Amino acid sequence: MSAKASLPNAILLQGRSGIGKLHLGRTLAQALLCEMPLESGEPCEHCGACDWFKTGNHPDFRLLEPAADAVGEIDEQNKPTDKKASKFITVTQVRELADFVNLTTHRNGRRIILVHPAEAMNVNAANALLKTLEEPPPDTLFILVSHHFQRLLPTVRSRCRKVSAPPPDRETALSWLREQGVNDAEACLSQSGCSPLAALQLSAEDYQLKRGRVLDQLDDPTRLDPLALAEQCEKLELAWVLDWVEQWAYDLASIGMAAQTRYRVDPPVQMIRLAKAVNLIELLRFQQELLAARRAVQHPLNNRLVLEQLFLSYGQLTNSQDATYV
Repeated sequence: MSAKASLPNAILLQGRSGIGKLHLGRTLAQALLCEMPLESGEPCEHCGACDWFKTGNHPDFRLLEPAADAVGEIDEQNKPTDKKASKFITVTQVRELADFVNLTTHRNGRRIILVHPAEAMNVNAANALLKTLEEPPPDTLFILVSHHFQRLLPTVRSRCRKVSAPPPDRETALSWLREQGVNDAEACLSQSGCSPLAALQLSAEDYQLKRGRVLDQLDDPTRLDPLALAEQCEKLELAWVLDWVEQWAYDLASIGMAAQTRYRVDPPVQMIRLAKAVNLIELLRFQQELLAARRAVQHPLNNRLVLEQLFLSYGQLTNSQDATYV
């Protein structure tokens, strides 16, 4: 029996964001649709099916992602678009697959649906997909790519063959980033949590400048005006700011407990001094507040109010009697 014949009806590719799972899912889909695959199982890149796939026109392939519905986003080639990606895959999008999965394939082979990120399906969308997974049409493969598989419905996960994608080792990731022209590969890889594709995105000069301005004020709370900083960050992506503050809080605790950092290669002297002075219990409480704010990222709340509360709490943390330092 061939490897193709032994494939399940659904595969769940799971792992941290930014390590290439989507590329892996697309490559797998292209290889299964390829008319002349190589002995290694990779697509030939030259047949008619591969040409269709690369141009996004293969009749037996569908990519299910959050819909584009507004303006101001950047596409996969880092070019501005006139559309903004939604955060959710809707039940309407899933139901629109009905005709696709029930019709005869165009090439008398397999049909493939790639869902990315799978956790973007709301409850109704996930339940609609579950109905298809429970009674899958013949010659149909679902590839679900998930960065946070715990957010998927357990019933959806149970219908998939799980494949965990590990991150590359640090030296391999650094070598690849340098090949892409990233100057400060060490710092960007640390900021990404050792996810090279995410690190490549974080290497953008404008992003690093904005991040640096915020962290400079967190490192030296004597310069901090919580309300002014919240106003400065209001027009930034809330998820970005929360990432920066969460990583700062993690490293501050890590310095205090283990004299090392995870997200900053060379922490400034002010941060090291602050880590030795801050009350660890209060810092852990601040981290809980950050987790609560993180849950608000997907909801249309007032970003400025969220940030004001966080930076005021930070000010109380660093200006307490125990956190006084020279």
